[in-house]
Amino acid sequence: MVQPTQLSPESRQLRRVALSGLLGTAVEFYDFLVYGTVAALVFGDLFFPGADPAVGTIAAFGTFAAGYVARPLGGILFGHFGDRVGRKSMMLLTMLLMGSGSFLIGLLPTYDAIGVWAPVLLVLLRLVQGIAIGGEWGGATLMVVEHAEHSQGARRGLWSSFTQLGAPLGSLLSAGVVTAVAALPDDDFRSWGWRVPFLLSVVLLAVGMFVRLKVAESPLFTKPEPREKPPVLEVLRRPKPVLLAACVGIGAFTAQSLLTSFMITYAVDEGYSRPQVLTAVTVASAVALLVLPAASALSDQVGRRPVVLTGAIASAALAFPVLALVNSGSPGLLILALALGHGVAQSTMYGPLGALLTEMFGTRVRYTGASLGYQAATLLGAGFSPLIASSLLASNGGGSTPISLLLCGGAAITALTVWRIRETHTDALEPAPARSATPTPEGTPR
Repeated sequence: MVQPTQLSPESRQLRRVALSGLLGTAVEFYDFLVYGTVAALVFGDLFFPGADPAVGTIAAFGTFAAGYVARPLGGILFGHFGDRVGRKSMMLLTMLLMGSGSFLIGLLPTYDAIGVWAPVLLVLLRLVQGIAIGGEWGGATLMVVEHAEHSQGARRGLWSSFTQLGAPLGSLLSAGVVTAVAALPDDDFRSWGWRVPFLLSVVLLAVGMFVRLKVAESPLFTKPEPREKPPVLEVLRRPKPVLLAACVGIGAFTAQSLLTSFMITYAVDEGYSRPQVLTAVTVASAVALLVLPAASALSDQVGRRPVVLTGAIASAALAFPVLALVNSGSPGLLILALALGHGVAQSTMYGPLGALLTEMFGTRVRYTGASLGYQAATLLGAGFSPLIASSLLASNGGGSTPISLLLCGGAAITALTVWRIRETHTDALEPAPARSATPTPEGTPR
């Protein structure tokens, strides 16, 4: 009788870390799509009443962008302590703040109850969430990559995809919950139904915290000497790597925001029902669950750059056809459009980013550098794209051309940046040096 293969302690720990990264990103993107969807559907009326509908939508997406503005600050804050104190403790804190912020939004009184304090508190909660999310992805991703390097160094891309898979998983969960509550009568949805998806985030929070409490610290992390410079100063002393890290992710996040939360507003205005649009988002997320790990695994074989470049070219090539399919008025073609644009092209760009950005920085400043690059990309690509698209549509009287041009622009930035970075998939990740003096400065492309 063949005995089952016993997993080594390192392999068991790697699986646990990968699960914790998956759950953390799922919480982040669950909030991302829940907030974007509810903002598109009712936040204009509930928190900015009396405004022109277009202005109310722009204001609602403005609070959406506020969370992204805070992300680079979170990357600096949690990156500093993650590089100096440890990865695990920061991962616990970021998840707690993310989930709590989403839960509190579900309890927030509206403008009719407390007046101007309603939008003020909404913005404050978004800022807290943004700061927490700013430190979440970097910690979760580099923990997976560093554990994978210690256990199975040749498969960093594949293992990092578990963190990336939290994006479509969070989207699937949020689309399912929002679809259920959106089926309520309109008065019920506006009075209490919109709160349910936010309140349910506490379930993801509880599961995620339980798993993360059992995760071991990164095997590559060692505490630095107290006299070392803050990691952010080391990163910004040579800013080229963090600028490249930010630019290479812009295409993926532009496509993500325009083809998920913003598309809900746009498609409903084009005559689709809420369930039809949310079904399309759900199908696209399911496709992404397959494409993301495949793209990430492929990047282990052929390199990060070719895979990301392929996704960027596909995203630009599909930008106008995707919007033409959406404008057709056919629910089936809407599903096809989002499956191609988001599920395939965007996921191909996004999948290898976890490993790529982590590999661009040395261990001593990796949390700070990867977080800053990633969150700057989300701010520029995802934070402002819905706001810009809403403003352009309002000023031009409709038409999908601005959306297609934004998709092409983001993809072009990613494609051009790929030519400026070197391939990293075969590089080894070194442990952090025990002393502050090193012959080669960290924070440079690997």
